[in-house]
Amino acid sequence: MSRPASPTAPRPTSDRPTTPRSTAGTTRAPGSRRRRGPGWVPNEHGAWAMLVVPVVVGGVLTGVTWRTALLLVAWLVAYLAFHATALWLRASRRARYWPPVRAYGVAVVVLGIGLVASAPGLLRWAPAFVALLATSLACSARRADRSWLNDGVTVGAAMLMTLVAAGLGSGGSPGAGRLGGTWVPPGASDPAAWAATGVLAAYFFGTVPYVKTLLRARGERTVLAVSIGYHAALVVLAGGAVAIVAARGASRGSVVCAALLVVVAIGLLARAVLVPRRRPWPTAKAIGFGEIAATIVVTAVAFTAPALVALPAG
Repeated sequence: MSRPASPTAPRPTSDRPTTPRSTAGTTRAPGSRRRRGPGWVPNEHGAWAMLVVPVVVGGVLTGVTWRTALLLVAWLVAYLAFHATALWLRASRRARYWPPVRAYGVAVVVLGIGLVASAPGLLRWAPAFVALLATSLACSARRADRSWLNDGVTVGAAMLMTLVAAGLGSGGSPGAGRLGGTWVPPGASDPAAWAATGVLAAYFFGTVPYVKTLLRARGERTVLAVSIGYHAALVVLAGGAVAIVAARGASRGSVVCAALLVVVAIGLLARAVLVPRRRPWPTAKAIGFGEIAATIVVTAVAFTAPALVALPAG
């Protein structure tokens, strides 16, 4: 799970540069570059998959359009603005953390205006995202951005983007192009989009305790138990999906999709049990490659998830 990095300490009490003042005749070494201030580039590389995958899945389900591309760009820039703002809040609003907040904030406003102008119905999503954003920024202000609450809030926001993207597709919600007429946000009435969202959410929420068992909560039995218990519950839910689909007399494709969920859930449970017990501890690189592989598999299954809600033939 990706959270903004903590400001490094200790720091000077003044916001002025701590390097010696330049004097006449002083030259910078050839090829040297002035280091950019904090907040410009997030160091949580695992966040990008969680940001991109829901938009891609939602867009593909209903047909990718230019608005899907604009949504993805705006969403990624919004993450950069969020990361910079959270870091600025954690740093007690120091001036040196403000430039990326200002730059990314302006970019988000411009992109957001263009996106809403093309699909005014997106404003119906505003209450949900404003509530999630406010909760996360409050956690950052309290220096609790690594808390379970904040992790859950940010994963939830990312997963909702599957529905948002589905609502903007060529076969998405007709109401996306207007603000009035309905209170339902674009994509929120699409069962297929909800099915894909559920698959992605089940996986990405599980990465919160799982990654903690390998990094910040390494060796903590309580967190390990939460991770194993969560993934065991996914196996049970996937098995329930098979039973429900079979009882409905659904098509073979629906049964196969449900069976795939069981296989993937068992694999994720095995990972949650075995990887934290490995010695020596897996490196950050190995953890990253493992997450990439798991994300690819889950994304592929998410594309088949609409079959779970398809009406039985005949």
